Amino acid sequence: MHPWLLLLLPLHVLASKERLHGVRPELAARYVPTKKGSADTWQCLDGSKVIEWSAVNDDFCDCPDGSDEPGTSACPNSLFYCVNEGHIGSLIPSSRVRDGLCEPECCDGSDEAPGVCPNQCKEVGEAYRERVKAEEKLRKTGSKIRSIYVAFAQKEKKRLEQEITQTEQEITTREKEVARLKDLVERTESLSAAALEERKKSPLYQSLLTHVTALKSLQREHMKHLEREKALGDILDSLRTGYNPNYQDMAVLEAVRGWEQLAGLPHINDVGKDAEDENGELGSDDVAAAEDEEEEVDDGMWTAMQLEHQLDDLLNTDYEALLVEHDKHIGAPASPTSILFNLSAYLPDVLVPQYEAFRDQVVAVLEVLGLGKGSDPAADTSKQQKALNDAEHSLRLTRKDKEDKEQELARLFDPEWYGAEGEWKKLHGTCLEKELGDYIYEVCLFGEARQKPLRGGSTFSLGHFASWNDAPGVEKGSPAYYSKQYYKNGAKCWNGPQRSVSLDMTCGLENAVLSVGEPEKCEYEFKVTSPALCLPLNASGATREEL
Repeated sequence: MHPWLLLLLPLHVLASKERLHGVRPELAARYVPTKKGSADTWQCLDGSKVIEWSAVNDDFCDCPDGSDEPGTSACPNSLFYCVNEGHIGSLIPSSRVRDGLCEPECCDGSDEAPGVCPNQCKEVGEAYRERVKAEEKLRKTGSKIRSIYVAFAQKEKKRLEQEITQTEQEITTREKEVARLKDLVERTESLSAAALEERKKSPLYQSLLTHVTALKSLQREHMKHLEREKALGDILDSLRTGYNPNYQDMAVLEAVRGWEQLAGLPHINDVGKDAEDENGELGSDDVAAAEDEEEEVDDGMWTAMQLEHQLDDLLNTDYEALLVEHDKHIGAPASPTSILFNLSAYLPDVLVPQYEAFRDQVVAVLEVLGLGKGSDPAADTSKQQKALNDAEHSLRLTRKDKEDKEQELARLFDPEWYGAEGEWKKLHGTCLEKELGDYIYEVCLFGEARQKPLRGGSTFSLGHFASWNDAPGVEKGSPAYYSKQYYKNGAKCWNGPQRSVSLDMTCGLENAVLSVGEPEKCEYEFKVTSPALCLPLNASGATREEL
């Protein structure tokens, strides 16, 4: 408003406008005088005092809460509101009003006397709106990338749940195998060497050994035939590619044609041509080859693939263990002394020596009477024990694998790890670098930060991931919570503390380290951008100002 226009306004309007100077819009309705007789009065905002309306903004502090001087610096605990028309209104401490300095928060200059500070709100507002527009564009694009991270977390959830289910099934299978092998070891240990040798004389076991020997012989002969077939094939391939069809040697031609048909190869003169005719149908040679490949195998018969890859496992079967299991399957009675040897597994450790002494005496008596054969305590159970040890080891590994997957699943949507939406999971292990001076500074998210020399020397650990922003007052899962990451307990500095890193993180279209600083000795600060911090426009705590 031009100063000369003020002369056209009534005095009471000018007085009212002056009284509202520096008042926040939401409090303007409370800055209204009350008639008390012929005088206009006003009550302090805290209700502690009633003063004359003319005392509002008279540059003298009357109210204990300072509310009577919103437009002056008379009350030190008051706040001044800058209207900033064309930009955004703001509050400044009343102590900065009429101090002769143009406050950047008051681009309209209303905190100073007229003419002291120019009104720059138009230019400031335009620049602000351009900056907000650019930030919104950045967040809009970045939030799309962030949505990909969130979708990845959902896929990870399904994958982990499926793998945990599969691992549970595998654990059940391995537990059964361990129980079977334990039983086998116990039965083998209780079986004397002589009793085992006696069982090996059974026709069934001897027949099994004969079949194994026959299979090994067939396997040896089969490998010889494969080698000869390969050598013959190489000879015929050389003949096929090297003979001259113009010589009209029918014997050679017939040999080549026969080899091509047997091996399912195209005629050498047709090599390079399309294998299909104009209608896309296969040629007769291809059909014949396909028919050969589809040769059916009778039920129970092994395919060539099984013979090649599974026969060795079959031949390595522990037939002694099968013999012991066979006894259990058919309910064969244990040897006369087996019960005696088995009891030691069920006795307390302190009673085992006495029991073993008693057992030896009983066994000796049984041998004298011809009722039992001497047992060999050192019966060979190494194969079964090794198989049991391997099975128990595999079971432990499988259980550990399940625990790791369950922990990973629990962290997936944990605010203290990958965020409530799992947006940080995709970035686990992503390594970001920044070259500065003689070093490369690297941080692998949720892992370790390092300082690597460019020209040789030792790499120093700057710390391992410790937490997100745990500053007082910061709520877990809030945007401020994910604005910082801390990496602690790095390598110790010479004559100093252990190295540590603080990541100061903001929204950006790339996962990148913008700068590296060292505000304190061995305490580093990385400026980092990531799309994971780009919240959708309608999900931010910030509100747009209506100008």
